Amino acid sequence: MELIFESVGKILSFDMNYLDIVFLSLYVSIFATLISAIVSIIIASHMASTEFFGKNIIIILVNTFMSIPPVVVGLVLYIVFSASGILGFMDILYSPTIMIIAQFIIVTPIIISLSLKSLTEKYEQLGEFLTSLNASKKQIKNTIIYESRFNLLIIVITGLSRALSEVGAVIIVGGNIDNLTRVMTTSIVLETSRGELSLALSLGISLLIIALILNIAVSSIKSRIL
Repeated sequence: MELIFESVGKILSFDMNYLDIVFLSLYVSIFATLISAIVSIIIASHMASTEFFGKNIIIILVNTFMSIPPVVVGLVLYIVFSASGILGFMDILYSPTIMIIAQFIIVTPIIISLSLKSLTEKYEQLGEFLTSLNASKKQIKNTIIYESRFNLLIIVITGLSRALSEVGAVIIVGGNIDNLTRVMTTSIVLETSRGELSLALSLGISLLIIALILNIAVSSIKSRIL
């Protein structure tokens, strides 16, 4: 019980070490998710409204990458961006930038796959009607995106939840450096191994609170859809 009070105390006292970790986690995850959402929805809207050669292959590849282990993503990025890697000259290893790239790669297949399903259903409902109005391809894409906006928002929130819970890739490419690349999930791993359970628990509680807020948002959006 004392451990719980100590952990809650760190949260309520706005401990700077705790706040730095939380803010970096939110910055990396939100930025990666926003970029992923823009790219993914553009790709998904094009795939939903257009038939082209190799479409089924792309869908299979996207679905395959949905289940790729994050540590594999981290390993590949480490090899590519390390000093001896082909992009080592960019010098972004062990920085928030490469952590954003890692989370972008992990989240994007999820958002594309889920968005594609939603947008395809909307295109099947509205496609013929929009075509009869001589709507351009761009207008059709914009319309199905707009009509699916609530479902897409839920999907983006799902992607954000996945990004916030990520640990494997970011600990490899970020290095879990104090005051630079240490986020909530990697801090929990480190502090638990050190025996510093109060900080680990305070971060765990914070993740649960964020998860609760995201789920309330999803529930609110779903009720609006229905």
